[in-house]
Amino acid sequence: MQRILQPGDIEALDRVSFPRVRLPQPATLFQERAARLRQQAEGNPIADYLRFAARIVEAQQRLAARAPAASPLPADAVQRASAHGMPLMPASDALPAGWHGTLRALVADVQADAAVPAPLRPVLDRLAATGDDALDALARQALADNLGREDIAAAPLVMAALQVVFALRAAAQDEQAVPYAEPATVCPVCGSAPVASVLRIGGQLAGHRYLHCGLCATEWHMVRVKCSHCESTQGVRYQGAEGVAEDAAKVTDEVVLAETCAQCHTYRKIVNQEKDPYAEPLADDLASLTLDLLMGETEFSRASGNPLLAIEKPLAV
Repeated sequence: MQRILQPGDIEALDRVSFPRVRLPQPATLFQERAARLRQQAEGNPIADYLRFAARIVEAQQRLAARAPAASPLPADAVQRASAHGMPLMPASDALPAGWHGTLRALVADVQADAAVPAPLRPVLDRLAATGDDALDALARQALADNLGREDIAAAPLVMAALQVVFALRAAAQDEQAVPYAEPATVCPVCGSAPVASVLRIGGQLAGHRYLHCGLCATEWHMVRVKCSHCESTQGVRYQGAEGVAEDAAKVTDEVVLAETCAQCHTYRKIVNQEKDPYAEPLADDLASLTLDLLMGETEFSRASGNPLLAIEKPLAV
């Protein structure tokens, strides 16, 4: 009798075992991200913004260090998510209780920095004075990438606060209990889109591609031959400043490339730690804005944004 193998069974047959899911480690996540942003700011056309982003991430690090530990989800909630192929705690379902306090603490931390640009002061003051219900509405718009022009400047701060809360919640879960979410292109923990994918180095991770969640920083494995947006295995190519190829290793020595898909006509960046071991998915995605400008001249649109950079969408014609 034939047996249909499930995803977990297929991985179990591989003699080289590697983690399917990597949960975030808040103790080092924000520290490493801030350091990478400051490193990438040197000589970068958007150096000032990268340094400001690093300042936000350093505030995230301090908040995460003194936050109480989160609790794992109840067993019945985990089983329900697994049975239905759902993320463990979808961000779209309900905002975590008390996240407003994290935002206000983040805002206060940034306000205390005399080097904060003057044009940002009114934005910080407005967020500090906004009530919980209005903040919830703003957070839902930011998570849905549906922001009005007046909220563009505030969005990265709102997302930064949510990143702290969701990273702490994700870190408290059991990696072995994280379900296989459908579609496989969304985070199996919080259901958010990946900000980029990363080729990891070191031990069992070496050579494997992981999608990196832009919200909770969970990483989940996806083979390189698949589009990280539509899962097609046809027409996936890589583009950098030096050219285009079907194999990322043959394009260039660049750390960050745009992985394009001829089926869904989108791209998402892939960050290669084999080229630079200090590469960090969210930081390197943000620092490679020049590549986005290059891709803006092609047929491919960006599959998902960077939480620390809100951009006004062009009006539909």
